[in-house]
Amino acid sequence: MNRQDAIYARQSVEKKDSLSISGQVDLCRRMAGEKEPAVYRDAGYSGKNTERPAFRQLMQDVKAGRIATLYVYRLDRFSRSVADFGQLWQVLQANRVEFVSVSENFDTSTPMGRAMLHIIMVFAQLERETTAQRVRDNYFRRAALGTWPGGPAPFGFDNGRAAGRDGRRAPALVPNGRGELVRRIFAEYAGEGTSLSGLAKKLSREGIPGPKRAVWDSVTLSRLLHNPAYVKADEQVRLYYLGQGVTVSDPAEHFDGQHGLLLVGRREADSRRRTDAGSQVLSVLNSPGLVEAELFLRCQEKLRKNRQLGRSGQGKHTWLSGLLKCAECGYSVSVTENGGRRYLHCSGRYNLAHCRSAIRVDLAELEERVQGDISKLLADCPKPRAESGESRYAASMTELDRQAERLTDAFAQSESMPTDYLRRALGKIQRQRQTLQQERDRAQRRGEETREMEFAALTFAEKKAVAAQLIACIRLAGDTVEIRWAV
Repeated sequence: MNRQDAIYARQSVEKKDSLSISGQVDLCRRMAGEKEPAVYRDAGYSGKNTERPAFRQLMQDVKAGRIATLYVYRLDRFSRSVADFGQLWQVLQANRVEFVSVSENFDTSTPMGRAMLHIIMVFAQLERETTAQRVRDNYFRRAALGTWPGGPAPFGFDNGRAAGRDGRRAPALVPNGRGELVRRIFAEYAGEGTSLSGLAKKLSREGIPGPKRAVWDSVTLSRLLHNPAYVKADEQVRLYYLGQGVTVSDPAEHFDGQHGLLLVGRREADSRRRTDAGSQVLSVLNSPGLVEAELFLRCQEKLRKNRQLGRSGQGKHTWLSGLLKCAECGYSVSVTENGGRRYLHCSGRYNLAHCRSAIRVDLAELEERVQGDISKLLADCPKPRAESGESRYAASMTELDRQAERLTDAFAQSESMPTDYLRRALGKIQRQRQTLQQERDRAQRRGEETREMEFAALTFAEKKAVAAQLIACIRLAGDTVEIRWAV
């Protein structure tokens, strides 16, 4: 496909001190040189957002690979939001489109232009983080005041409004027709001999839909039973959470045995899990609870006693964990160990009660088979040549750097070299650098550094990492095995 240059011009309203769209286009054409670029015009549209017809068409053409270089008169003609520009630049970069701002001498094919881009990206990240922090601060402030801070309402409630502590109506949880089912779940789980999986199977058999799916599972029930929004919180509930190390923001008199609770806790940046209980804050909501305090506390005690001591799905029993799937339902296959023997279980069967598959595969034999297949695959890889790919890459990059340096030196000493020629030459060198980098990345992913490895001698963690790269999944059904390779 032939790629062409493009010009984007925008003007929200015509003013004496504002350059017209035609003026913007003329200046961009001069910078573009001899080529006749495509022109995209948005008259009467603000740059505060990206809802502009010509702009949308331009970005469609960028994603279709039709644009080589994009010219604008000034950066704010393209986008007034630094955060928006950061996202738009990622789209341009992914489609190999250079960006030139005429009045600001901003050209991403030059070292100075790329430096300016990095500065803009820093400000974009700062703007995103500041916005996210404001959202989090507002969330915790509303939670501390006892109002529902936002987001989907828990099962058994709808989002609504109710009187807050100051008498004004504020966001709140309003019980709906599923409140009786919530009370039934708490009552049945508290009964002798009832397990999470057993209760999930019972509800699913009765055709009662869950919060997000047509069936129930143990995880969904556990989350519901742990949620303090359902409890009619009294003094005993307050003491229970204090005993867990949770910070309670309300005084004792607010725990009146009528209102539910909200438990919020900041999460680590790289984890979906909440931090320890000491970093969690408990507030009394302006919403009614559904479950009596005594019943809620009995369920919490049972949940605590039945808490799993460890998770078999994290790879401690086999280096194939994460790859094993049930061929019948597609759910993951977990591994448990008992008395020195390892067993395979379909999570769709034991958590959702809708899969009848019984897996009889011997895990030790499966590991031995996969180990042999991987060892053969690695042995069949060609041996590395004497000259390493890394040294060839370094030599090529050094030569391109020299070419760029010679060009800039020549431009500095010459008065006859056109700016447009320098821009195109440096752009060509930059594209060659990107091609070399991509080829290097592909070579590394093919595993040039590990072609002579002996798989059987690797550690547990190393085997797990190599298997995850080479295998898409292993489908199990009865005593049959199907290995689907990713290479």
